Formats: sequence, C-alpha cells, structure tokens
Amino acid sequence: MLEKDFKQIINDVKLKIQETEFKVVSAINKETLELFMCLGKVINENKKYGSNFVENLATELKILYPNSTGFSRSNLFCMQRIYKEGFAEPKIQPLVGLLPWTLTNIIFDKVKDNKIRIWYMEQAIKNGWSKAVLLYQLSADIYTSQAKTEKLNNFKQRLISPQSELADEIMRDPYKFAIPFLGKKHKELELENALVSRIKNTLLELGNGFSFMGNQYRITIDGDDYFIDMLFYNTILHCYIVVELKAVPFEPEFAGKLNFYIAAIDKQVRKDGDNKTIGLLLCQDKKKIKVEYALEGTTTPIGVASYEILPKEIADALPTEKEINMHIDIDKDE
Repeated sequence: MLEKDFKQIINDVKLKIQETEFKVVSAINKETLELFMCLGKVINENKKYGSNFVENLATELKILYPNSTGFSRSNLFCMQRIYKEGFAEPKIQPLVGLLPWTLTNIIFDKVKDNKIRIWYMEQAIKNGWSKAVLLYQLSADIYTSQAKTEKLNNFKQRLISPQSELADEIMRDPYKFAIPFLGKKHKELELENALVSRIKNTLLELGNGFSFMGNQYRITIDGDDYFIDMLFYNTILHCYIVVELKAVPFEPEFAGKLNFYIAAIDKQVRKDGDNKTIGLLLCQDKKKIKVEYALEGTTTPIGVASYEILPKEIADALPTEKEINMHIDIDKDE
C-alpha cells in the first residue's frame, strides 16, 4: 500500500471519529438543555414558595447526585431566569441549544434586552468565542459600535456583493482600545506602538478574521519609500486591509493618502485570489458630511471611524492577553 493511500485512510477515519464525537456532544448538549429548561420551568412554577424552594431543591439534588456540579443554587436560578426571560422567545430557543451553557448564562446575566441577547448569541456561535473573548466583547460593548451604529464607508459603491456587506458588518464605530498606559493626549506613533504591543487585544477589537502583517509596512514607488501605519489580512474578506491612524479629527486629505496606499498594495502585494484591498482610517473624531464628500472622490473602498481609549478602570477589568482565546488568527511572526 502506498504511503499516501494509508494517510488518506487515516484521515478518513479521523474525520469520521470527529463527526461522531460532534454528534455525541451535540446530543448530550440537547438533552442537558432540555433537562435544565425542565428544571427552570419547575422552579418558575413554584416561585410562590420563595428562594427556600430553590435552596431545598439544590440540597436534595446534591444528595441524590453528589458527583454533579450542574445543580448548584446559582445554576438553578440561572435555569429559571433563562426559561422565564428567554425561552418563550422563538429566536432564542435554538441559539441556547448551540451555545455552551456557561456562555448563555453570561449573556443573560449581563444583557437584559432579548434583541441584544440574540445578537451576542449569534456572534458567539458564528465566531466561536470562548468565555474570555465573550467577556471582552461584552465589556467593550461591541453591539453599540458594530450593530447599532451608522457606519461611514463607501463599501457598497466600491465592492461587489457579498464582500460589501461583509466588510460593513465587520467594521465598527467607534473602536474601543484597551490601552491603560496611553493618555488622552498622544501622538499617532504612540498609538501605533501601543496597538502593536497589545496586538491580541487589537485584533479582538478590529473584529473576526484579522491577521497582523506588520506596522510601518514599507512600499516603494518611483524610488521613494512610504510607510503604512498597520497592514492586516482578513481571512473572512480574503483581502488586505490598510489601517491608517490619526490622533486628530478627520480631514479630507487623509482619505486621499489612504486611497494612494490601497492602490499601491493592490498593485504590489495583492495576489491572484485576493479580493480588493480595503482601507480603514481611524481618527479621534469625524464629521459625517465631511467624510461622505471625501469618500465620493476616492476610487478604492474606505471606511472611516473614530476610536476611543478605554478608561484605565475599564481596561484593567478586561481579560488579559493570556486569558484571551488563543485561536485568534495572528500572523506567525507576531
């Protein structure tokens, strides 16, 4: 038997085992969820007896099932809350079954609006967030900056569907960076160095699929060197993303310079199979009409957003880089 044939057989067996394991875990999660919601219903129907009912139920279950950790007093109250507040909502029911129970508890604990709960649950499932990443995204309130905000870009005019919709979905405004050692008054290079030094946090804030290619990325045109603040590749959009930082409010000439950099990356770096390069301009502040007029004159896809430096007390409360899920897509040289 050829070695490549044997490797293929092994690979097929591995895939079958993984497929079976996934089905087993999914079945266990489904049955566990049904049990938890049954308990939530029982507790809710007997809430007239007060918290003593939950206390007594937790005690009895602990005696009956001493090796189980799922029937604690706090977890029983979580079952009641999720059953009472969300399980009657048709859009929530299937999502609860797809999320780990711990993540569902966190979302229900920290978010009170079912519409926003659904959004975070969908994002957690779609992007495979860990507990640490979910806590980071909740603390940074990405719903406000990604789903609720009006984004300023020309993606619809400069990109074809579905990349235009995906690019708009990924974009945020404002971007909220956890850099506790950076003051309100800072220079662009200081901001750039701070973002690079905490690159995992930066990638989290930029969104899913970002891979860091380098800062002060050099391109040479007609013998002259130019340096791009930060260059990324996005594995969802399949394109390079040029990020320029401005520690001042937006000015129209910023879009012209970014347009120049995007065209250069398209000509010198972009490969067959890559989509159009996108530009992202981050400023301390911006005026909507000024941005719209400036983008009308550009030939490349550009988004303009403001950024904020989170207060030290909030930044310190966010998960550290060691706690952040390590399968974030980071360039190997980072």
